[in-house]
Amino acid sequence: MSTTSLTEWAYPLAESLLAKPLPRRWKHSLGVAERARTLAPILGADAELMEAAAVLHDIGYSPDLAKTGFHPLDGARHLRDTVHADERVVRLVAHHSCAWMEAEARGLREELEDEFPREHSHLNDALCYCDMNTTPDGNPTNPVDRVNEITGRYGPDSLIGTFIRRAEPEILASTARVLERLATAQRQPM
Repeated sequence: MSTTSLTEWAYPLAESLLAKPLPRRWKHSLGVAERARTLAPILGADAELMEAAAVLHDIGYSPDLAKTGFHPLDGARHLRDTVHADERVVRLVAHHSCAWMEAEARGLREELEDEFPREHSHLNDALCYCDMNTTPDGNPTNPVDRVNEITGRYGPDSLIGTFIRRAEPEILASTARVLERLATAQRQPM
């Protein structure tokens, strides 16, 4: 698969796994991909890679793929083993939005990190920014409201509620780094 066709390949795959069984998750994924397109000025040659990873980041929630119950791992394994996706897309899906912290809480961190090396930090930041600045319905938000929404949906004492609060400082730092890169890019002469 050539990098020029990554998004043409990624959208139908994500839609086939999410649109019918999880329509709200599909809307979220479309919104995350929309956020990714806004980052093109700072992503350069990786802009299409980011958009593809963004639309695919939550496919592990699909009932057809859920094996471990940890969606980053389930999605990445499907991308790697079944559809033989671009390795960089797979790594971004595996590690999106501080996944290592949730993996640790689930006793899966070593498994995650042994199977999937992390992608470049600026790309991990970008995907975290896109995910944590998008509501479950695909609309723009901010990371503080998003973390509060996730905590409220799952409960503050749940595994997800505890993980997302623990990840919040890194989510905010990722967002700050992306916004700084965008601001720097906008100050650059054309």
